[in-house]
Amino acid sequence: MSVSSATTTNSHSVVYVTVPNQQVVKIGRAVWLGSGLAACVNIVPGVEQDSELLLIIKTRTGLLSSLTDYVKANHGYDVPEVISLPIQDGLPAYLLVLTAPRRSRLKTV
Repeated sequence: MSVSSATTTNSHSVVYVTVPNQQVVKIGRAVWLGSGLAACVNIVPGVEQDSELLLIIKTRTGLLSSLTDYVKANHGYDVPEVISLPIQDGLPAYLLVLTAPRRSRLKTV
């Protein structure tokens, strides 16, 4: 990626959350996307056990605390995995998509 096509930012984060099954994904994904806590949720199946899934959540860094609180309150594990990493560099147009209201994102993506 060339410098002219990327931007450096700490305003966005990627959050990894493992969940026990698809039902937890359906509930969480709808709330996160609907409330704006997450801009995007990708699902990776078969992480540790057959039913366990890994969620890769893209969000604004300022929403991490609220997202983590929601996970803790609605998760099936006593100690849920919630690991966040700052997005250091990214395509400016994509980072704008992560920041835009959901309706706008659906029209531009």
